[in-house]
Amino acid sequence: MKRIVARKFGSNFYRLRIPWRPFCTDASQILSRSNAGDPKKESEGQQYDIAIVGGGMVGLALACSLATRPLTKHLNIAIIDSNPALGRKHFIKKEDLPDPRVSTVTPATISFFKDIGAWQYVERHRHAYFDKMQVWDYTGLGYAKYNARDADRDVLGCVVENKVLLSSLLSRVQDTDLQKKIYPSRLTSMSILPNCSSLEVDSTLSVTTLFSHGRLVKLELEDGNSLYAKLLVGADGGKSRVRELAGFRTTGWNYSQNAIICTVEHAVENHCAWQRFLPAGPIALLPIGDKFSNIVWTMNSKESSEFKSMSEDDFLKAVNYALDYGYGPHPTSSLLGNADIFSWFKGDISRSANDCFEIPPKVVKLASERMAFPLSLRHANDYASKRVVLIGDAAHTVHPLAGQGVNLGFGDASTLSSVISEGIAVGIDIGEVSLLKKYETDRKPANVMMMAVLDGFQKGSRDCYYFLEDLHKCVSGC
Repeated sequence: MKRIVARKFGSNFYRLRIPWRPFCTDASQILSRSNAGDPKKESEGQQYDIAIVGGGMVGLALACSLATRPLTKHLNIAIIDSNPALGRKHFIKKEDLPDPRVSTVTPATISFFKDIGAWQYVERHRHAYFDKMQVWDYTGLGYAKYNARDADRDVLGCVVENKVLLSSLLSRVQDTDLQKKIYPSRLTSMSILPNCSSLEVDSTLSVTTLFSHGRLVKLELEDGNSLYAKLLVGADGGKSRVRELAGFRTTGWNYSQNAIICTVEHAVENHCAWQRFLPAGPIALLPIGDKFSNIVWTMNSKESSEFKSMSEDDFLKAVNYALDYGYGPHPTSSLLGNADIFSWFKGDISRSANDCFEIPPKVVKLASERMAFPLSLRHANDYASKRVVLIGDAAHTVHPLAGQGVNLGFGDASTLSSVISEGIAVGIDIGEVSLLKKYETDRKPANVMMMAVLDGFQKGSRDCYYFLEDLHKCVSGC
């Protein structure tokens, strides 16, 4: 598998190599109880077990996961984010038009949401399960079609608006008994001092004493608040302030392309995820329910400016041209041949008349603004250091086409909460780098592999058979 990825995605990825760092279990410090509630200690600065910088989907998913684990649900958590919506209930009206920012969540993510009790909130709002996907090339040489039954599953995934995911996670956090406080502010600075091995930790020590002996990280906020935490989690996105302050280096590159995203409407409901490789980059049409679909279209910067500003009629013509006969003929044969590409799936694979090439439903209306985002790939060389750890886009930024970036972030949140729970179970300080490196060792290979596949998406790989094989091996495992 590594040989295939290296062959197809070029030499740039040698810079994303994964160093081997074995997990050391020889940690000397025991998790101390929070000093929350002690007036003397609060006057010195509030102490928390964990401070999460970033109240987006991934940061809130971590909070939800911690709230549902027996060994972590009693932790004292600070969530730092300047978004004022985090301090109140967020209501989504059924009649609201879909937001153009969506995510394609995998079956693994759906299971994670069910485990943390958040999926029931998602199902109250607009979302779209899909059980088939069709991918083809503009040359007309062939196509690939995937059905959920081929993977012995009910669905391949579910497309959900980001605002629905965020609202669901926020509602779940607010409904739990998690000891939490939301700070509507920004992180301005942080300080971590060296450990003093002679200090014997107990609950009577002041926060300043613990900080001065390297047992806490100190955070200064834009609103003047100071707080301390045993562990700082950077979930603050691709331009992470935590990553910058902690000195994590990154590897990556900017693409000379943008992604246009928007919501469109059909005359009929769409139940399939469509992806076509065009000369300038791929275009995706993803169902989001109620006859709406989401467009993610990769193109160069000049084209993106033109497509964003052109009239609605001209844009709709361009979209239908890109998804139908434009650039080349419809494929007449399958790339899958005798379906050997599905050899890693369980069960027998059979083909039917329904597996023939299909034309996507025609787009009849633009239902949202058109947004353009520059594309880049960025990966932190390390995810963890003493008392600091990165999750989500703070650790890795990928191409948005397949909607996999947030799934990687949810995987980070799930693994990190599990590692923290394991550390508490054996009496390890949750800020110890030896513990946090276990999370890094677990997550980095999966993240780098998906980044390589999505980099191939951005480059519009013409080697469709092997490319699609690599993609589905990665996605089916997420």
